[in-house]
Amino acid sequence: MGGMFSPEEVERYARHLVLRHVGGPGQQKLKAARVLVIGAGGLGAPLIQYLAAAGVGELGIVDDDRVSLSNLQRQVLFTTEDVGRPKVDCAAEAVTRLNPNVKVTAIALRVNAANARGLVAGWDFVADGSDNFPTRYAVSDACFYERRPLVTAAIGAFDGSLTTLRPFEKTPLGTPNPTYRCLFPEPPPQGAVPDCAESGVLGALAGMLGALMALEVVREIVGFGEGLIGRLLLIDALSLRFHYVAYGWDAANPLNGAAIAAAEPRL
Repeated sequence: MGGMFSPEEVERYARHLVLRHVGGPGQQKLKAARVLVIGAGGLGAPLIQYLAAAGVGELGIVDDDRVSLSNLQRQVLFTTEDVGRPKVDCAAEAVTRLNPNVKVTAIALRVNAANARGLVAGWDFVADGSDNFPTRYAVSDACFYERRPLVTAAIGAFDGSLTTLRPFEKTPLGTPNPTYRCLFPEPPPQGAVPDCAESGVLGALAGMLGALMALEVVREIVGFGEGLIGRLLLIDALSLRFHYVAYGWDAANPLNGAAIAAAEPRL
């Protein structure tokens, strides 16, 4: 069962190694995987911890922010002593403390449309826990063009959402999988959606969504269960209800829509 694992790794991952659908082969996939995490905030904090604990081989952590005292209500990756330090440095140190087998790369950068493609191209999987629409669109567009699976989530004061995107692949019926722009064609007008500084956010809700992101990334890497491609998971923390919204490819979308396909030269 150990395969290429050291005795320490066999003990560390013992509960995965005996787990149906994961086992030795699945743990090897985790060890070989390179995952880029966008954002080390409310969603990124639990996401990074669970991916590190799971034995993902390499984690890239992208964030340009510093730890503030108001972060600590939900960003459980950090301590009071970290206030004022770059989040990526604190996160990288936390990963190494948790699992020294994980290679971690700290990337102190704000992601935008100009740098996103070059950033995601070097990784196998991308998980976006950013807190703003420009970053989400930049990352999702980049993952489409670079053919990288993307797990993306968002939270509000008492609600959250999660989905997985593989729009560079097709459904069993032969239509493309949906893009992020099929789900959300346009960002909302600036100021229409209040940020957490204005509206607040329930700390444990961020933990729940971040952990679900990690679960979905692990499922994508190992390859088991029914994924969230074409399904948006919605969580209402006030009534603790979970439900799904199905969505599909929009022929009008600007990435792989019908107009794009019609313009492609025939070989």
